[in-house]
Amino acid sequence: MFSFEEKLEKYAELAVRVGSNLQKGQYLFVDVTVENAQLAQLIAKKGYEAGAKQVFVNYEDDVITRLHYDNAPLEEFDHFPEWQKVEKEWLAEHGGAFIKIKSSSPDLLKGVDAEKIAAFQKAAGQGLAKYRQASQANKVSWTVMAAPSEDWAKKMFCHLPTEQQVPALWDAIFQATRADLEDPVAAWEKHDETLSKKVKELNDLRFEKLHYTAPGTDLVIELPDAHIWSGGGSKNVNGFDFMANIPTEEVFTAPLKGGVDGYVSSTKPLSYSGNIIDDFKITFEKGRIVDVEAAEGETVLKNLIATDEGSHYLGEVALVPHQSPISDSGLLYYNTLFDENASNHLAIGSAYTFCVENGTSMSQDELAVAGLNQSMTHVDFMVGSGEMNIDGVKEDGTVVPVFRNGNWAF
Repeated sequence: MFSFEEKLEKYAELAVRVGSNLQKGQYLFVDVTVENAQLAQLIAKKGYEAGAKQVFVNYEDDVITRLHYDNAPLEEFDHFPEWQKVEKEWLAEHGGAFIKIKSSSPDLLKGVDAEKIAAFQKAAGQGLAKYRQASQANKVSWTVMAAPSEDWAKKMFCHLPTEQQVPALWDAIFQATRADLEDPVAAWEKHDETLSKKVKELNDLRFEKLHYTAPGTDLVIELPDAHIWSGGGSKNVNGFDFMANIPTEEVFTAPLKGGVDGYVSSTKPLSYSGNIIDDFKITFEKGRIVDVEAAEGETVLKNLIATDEGSHYLGEVALVPHQSPISDSGLLYYNTLFDENASNHLAIGSAYTFCVENGTSMSQDELAVAGLNQSMTHVDFMVGSGEMNIDGVKEDGTVVPVFRNGNWAF
């Protein structure tokens, strides 16, 4: 049994050694909330031990963020700070590695003017477009992890006394990320091998399309001719491994932009931009979203889809068995980093360029010809359950069961 301090240090080591896989002589940029300064300090310590030239830490404050949305005029949300754009682009151009620690309350911006949220999301998408293209092409090493905030912990563990909520969320995070094990780094190396085997099986099958069926879902997703399944670790442009998400249980690829038809229903709430979107159904025709219904957060969802032309299409199709560690925990995190790794999911917006052969060296026009969607946004939403079946259809019409009752059929 390890102490909290020991597990936190293991977690920081995962962020540096497995997540970003920081190399000697690199810059490291860390996004974190003020509530988790202790974790930021440990990540910086591990970063310098790994040979970082300099560790930059950007502290965010949910209270100040909410004050800004409540009090700043609408026109202040129409532009993205130039200095933040230049900072990310400069670090990417100079081989920096990036660690994002997500902590914000799922309800941070509940009740905020939806126009402000939509305006800022669009401005941020435009301002960070160059950095996003670099990260989605694996030209930089990056990872997304999480740490508790009081509000997030309260939402997840409202049944516990207040003083037990944050510790309970830490325990859940440590377990989901394997940071509570004797050697988390070795555990992640083994997990990466397991995901890689499933990736190889899917790439060998060369499906033309996938057919999803479940209560509230009947969806066909065509795949690009040269699609590539991925999962677990990635390699950056210099050939170094990194783990973009910790935790991760998924294997994924890109859909053909114009090849999605039918309808799909959500199976878990989506926490997006400080709001919860829940119980929603999306209908597609020839790839494009043509109808949306949501019991909660419908305006926020519609504004997300209206971000740009590409946000009317899908950019990712990801497979996660219903019987997997996060799903088996029975916890609903209200945080996509965790909830997407308990469920099959799709993503509205841009596709990862490494999901087609030679995609990382293609121009934007060439990627479009290859069938990949491009957008200023990329937002995952959960659609899987223990009632979902998925069939893979080959070019000759052969049908191969991929999922049965929410789990792998091969």
